[in-house]
Amino acid sequence: MHHRQRSHATQPATNPRNPLPRRDVLKMGVQALTAAGWASHRVIPANLSAAESSARFSLRYLLASCLFGYAPLEEILPEVRKAGAEAIDLWPKVHGNQREQLDALGLERFQELLKQHGVQLGAISRYDLGPFQLADEIRLAQRLSCPVIVTGAPGPGGLKNAELRQALRHFVEKLESTLALADECGVIIAIENHGNSLIDSPDAMRWLAEAWPTRTLSLAFAPYHLPQDPHLLGQLIRDLGQKIAVFYMWQHGKGCMKPLPLEEEVLQLPGKGPLDFRPILAALKDIHYTGYSSIFMHAYPRGRPIRETPSMVTAQLLEARDYLEQCLAELNEKSAN
Repeated sequence: MHHRQRSHATQPATNPRNPLPRRDVLKMGVQALTAAGWASHRVIPANLSAAESSARFSLRYLLASCLFGYAPLEEILPEVRKAGAEAIDLWPKVHGNQREQLDALGLERFQELLKQHGVQLGAISRYDLGPFQLADEIRLAQRLSCPVIVTGAPGPGGLKNAELRQALRHFVEKLESTLALADECGVIIAIENHGNSLIDSPDAMRWLAEAWPTRTLSLAFAPYHLPQDPHLLGQLIRDLGQKIAVFYMWQHGKGCMKPLPLEEEVLQLPGKGPLDFRPILAALKDIHYTGYSSIFMHAYPRGRPIRETPSMVTAQLLEARDYLEQCLAELNEKSAN
């Protein structure tokens, strides 16, 4: 994969949205990783005005195409608005095959379908490519006005303290050319905190958020892969602030790595398993979260829809959405009083 050459002019290249030269951006990120302590470098101010904190908070829902297995986009796109979402997240094999369907349809036909159903392309998930092979995908996202590409961070997992900081420095240095291209194209690269990856702990998430001073490098926050403590998750959300680009409304339940009866598999969804999402939503409200929220779960085996038909998938998602909206209503009512 060819990356754009760096400028060797006297004045380093800058971006109107980020006036810092690229070399200074990287330097700032690396310095942040070696700084002592996270608490002294919050992403957003903690002291919000009373008017800001009491404003009504709502979620912008993103629908993951893999929830429908390998169903055709022509069948999935009509369900996006029915499920209360405004945008779709395209997944490739093995979880789904809608990213491959985009290639088969062609950009023009795909854009016609989006317009026909009043849907935006909110994200493209490319765990298969990994973070260092995204140049072509970034350019495609720009052409389709897609704001986010979600990917992972290759291991090793389980690192701590100085060893973790050093690995994160190397990761960000290696990612520099990708981030420069993403910044030029107006695309956010969101790294999911996935189990057994470099970003697999709250500390790794915090330090990655510090490692690049713009939102071009952000997080796709997956509670499934973290301790199922709503207050710990809420504090982590407040720590990360604006660096969360996608939030998965997804809990661990009984997992997704082996066959389970449907009633146990869906425990990954909000309102089904034991995780209380109210402290999580309160934290999202506190940071004025405006990114996408994806009601999510994995079926087993991968590539299978979470329910038998697209309409049944939508009905299952609406149950989870109703739970979240009820929690939001309680939260907003409490703020208004």
